[in-house]
Amino acid sequence: MTLRKTILYLHLTLGCVAGAVIFIMSATGVLLAYERQITNWAERGYRHEPAAGAVRLPMDDVVAAASAIAGSAPSSVLWRNDPAAAVEVGFGRDRTLFVNPYTAQILGEGAKSVRAFFQHVEDWHRWLAMSGASRATAKAVTGACNLMFFALVCSGLFLWWPRNGWANGVRWFSRKLSGRARDFNWHNTIGFWCCVPLFVVVFCSVVMSYQWANSLVYRATGNEPPKPQLRGEVVVRGERKQHGSEESTWMEPLRLKAEQRVMEWKTITLRMAPGEEKTAAFTIDSGDGGRPDKRAQLTLDRASGAEMRWEPFAGYNSGRKLRTWIRFTHTGEAGGVIGETIAAVASLGACFLVWTGIALSIRRFRAWMGRRKAAVG
Repeated sequence: MTLRKTILYLHLTLGCVAGAVIFIMSATGVLLAYERQITNWAERGYRHEPAAGAVRLPMDDVVAAASAIAGSAPSSVLWRNDPAAAVEVGFGRDRTLFVNPYTAQILGEGAKSVRAFFQHVEDWHRWLAMSGASRATAKAVTGACNLMFFALVCSGLFLWWPRNGWANGVRWFSRKLSGRARDFNWHNTIGFWCCVPLFVVVFCSVVMSYQWANSLVYRATGNEPPKPQLRGEVVVRGERKQHGSEESTWMEPLRLKAEQRVMEWKTITLRMAPGEEKTAAFTIDSGDGGRPDKRAQLTLDRASGAEMRWEPFAGYNSGRKLRTWIRFTHTGEAGGVIGETIAAVASLGACFLVWTGIALSIRRFRAWMGRRKAAVG
């Protein structure tokens, strides 16, 4: 058993074991590639050009109007540096109300079907559509399959590497092939052209799947990894603490402070986590939503408006910077539309790699069974 044959059989075994899950994650990765652009396009009608001289209402009034319709306190509020853009008030993962910032009129719930579709696809991508306590098991499965996928990418490049010179390497499609020869040609050609983006995407997914891999990123840059956050109990929607009248005007002055902190801001998101009623956490984005270096975190005291914490990207240590880039590189968002397209093409290539790889394994197994029967006979 040579080294090459050992790696080949390891490659085949990992592909057959993890193939189905890898196919699901890859196919859903293709569908999620342009989620942000498609959602924004589907909700392009929720714009309202203000009348001349119109003045925005206090953010507290806008959010109060949405809360009255939803019957609960919101979990997030997002607004854009665009006079015609609606304020997006979120209530958990399932509901978002679009509100006119000048009249507090509820414009609608956005593209509900589009958001629900992408949410369902993301659930398949991350947790194989499991819910509740089953998600921990599903996450362990997807994490293990990500690790096996990384081993497949590395071993596949080794197996592809031509032993007799580049002239014999499979680097392009051949139209005249069929059956096993076609599957072999497709598998090797797609693997060659997709190996680099797949290596990057899958490496990022491994870091995001395992705490030990996440810690290695920090230690590789000479930084101490952050302590794992303890997961709290799931908060049931509708049980959020309602703010009393004494807190009814805290949002507007803090909104102004957040906007003044970064003058070139494009979107600001206010997260309102249960149990953190004394502070207000803002994410200020001066990019298109996919560049971590364009984001900053601002935490203000609700009562006094004092700045409690300011975390621009430039202030992160090298480990946190790299880890943040990994998150947005996995989806391709860090590279804009071009990066998302490369990630989508690589994910589509992975679907064909699974299909042709399993087909080749089945053909190899049938051939082995045929030789065994012939030897016995």
